Amino acid sequence: MADILSQSEVESLLAALDPSGSTATAAPAAPVRRDDLGAQVSVYDFKRPERVSKEQMRAFQALHEGFSREFGASLSGMLRAIVEVKLISVDQLTYSEFVFSLENPSCFNLLISEGLQGHLILDLNPSIIFPIVDRLLGGGKQASPEYPSRPLTEIELQLVSRITGQAINALHNAWDNICKLGLRVQQVESNPQLVQIVPPNEVIVLISFEITMGEVRGIMNLCIPFNTIEPLSGKLSSDSWSAYQKKAADPTQRHNLELGVQRAALKLVVHLASTTVTAKEVAQLAVGDVILTEHTCRQGAEVLVEGRPLFQAYPGVLKGHKAIRVGRSIKPPKAAQAGLPTAVVTPAKAIPEPANPPASGRPSAAKPATSRSTP
Repeated sequence: MADILSQSEVESLLAALDPSGSTATAAPAAPVRRDDLGAQVSVYDFKRPERVSKEQMRAFQALHEGFSREFGASLSGMLRAIVEVKLISVDQLTYSEFVFSLENPSCFNLLISEGLQGHLILDLNPSIIFPIVDRLLGGGKQASPEYPSRPLTEIELQLVSRITGQAINALHNAWDNICKLGLRVQQVESNPQLVQIVPPNEVIVLISFEITMGEVRGIMNLCIPFNTIEPLSGKLSSDSWSAYQKKAADPTQRHNLELGVQRAALKLVVHLASTTVTAKEVAQLAVGDVILTEHTCRQGAEVLVEGRPLFQAYPGVLKGHKAIRVGRSIKPPKAAQAGLPTAVVTPAKAIPEPANPPASGRPSAAKPATSRSTP
């Protein structure tokens, strides 16, 4: 541990540093600067306020990650080659900064959106657009790091329109949960500075993608002005942009579900009445005996579907068969709702009555009933 200097030793050190050798009281120390404290100072530009919240920026990132996967798969199928599209950044900056950061010439596509009632910009870098065009025209077997510095020709523009169409379809699918974009190409320019859709200091959301085809790479930029998406700020801040959002039931699915439910087999039991008898009385039962209950015929019977009472019915006969006439709906009792077992009495199979009355002299009555327990 280092030694602690005494006051006299400190004064002697200060006197040695002072050329005059005086031990006068030292001048007050200068105020400590903020830089000496190690504080970090962030620069804020009042010309470019942060108008898009962090939650909305995360929503843009989640939306266009799905777009990049779908667009990469469609490009791979069209070019018959492995094409990877990867989202690299989602930033907000002014429109002038975006325009002056692009190459000239470039493939600058001005898109008009009917759903957003505004314009979007899809810019394809020449470093990737010329190799793709070369691939579509039958070349592209050997990757070339050089590409011509010129605008696209009319034939090349027709080929690029196929790529732009694939990107528009993927954007429609990615934004389907928020709004119907209704995008279409309005204009294609080679000089980005000739197109001005918003004022230079207007805030835009810049979404950049990296397209990789073999050894060739290039950047694709999607520019969305803030005033175009401002009406959708509430939807972008909630979970409505999620792909797992609940959608309205499809009519075909609903019809198939109804058909499947209609064909399902259910167990239907008619509960006539219930009573309590002793084991001795059960042992002495014979054909023609009558079991007395406290349930009158006017009260009707209960119809149980899968063990739960749902309707009140009245027994009868129709064309020589036992039948019931369904009446009003009834509320299931608590025992049935809780899944407790209930005693159910159902009609037994018809037993022919003997030709001669029984010797015991018991009265002949209605057909007997048997008792069984069902859940």
